[in-house]
Amino acid sequence: MSIKRLVLVVSAIALSCPAFAAGINSLTYTCADLQALIAARGYIYIGNPNFQDFVVANPSLCSGGEQRLLQSLPTTDRAECPVNYCGPARGNRSD
Repeated sequence: MSIKRLVLVVSAIALSCPAFAAGINSLTYTCADLQALIAARGYIYIGNPNFQDFVVANPSLCSGGEQRLLQSLPTTDRAECPVNYCGPARGNRSD
């Protein structure tokens, strides 16, 4: 098996792993490190028990019917670390 093929197979296995799919746990980062990670990647998936969604670096990453909302997540150094996420625009909810 070639090295390229081995790397491809190992990568596919790693990406299908449930731990990878669970997202980032904000409790393993400081607030500054979490915000830097979001800024570097543009968006990340947070997989905490009380919040499971994508957070974004800026509102341009929200789709047409969404707006930027502020969410506070716990981190190693803060109980409330502010992050942006995209949610339904006010007035567009069906509930």
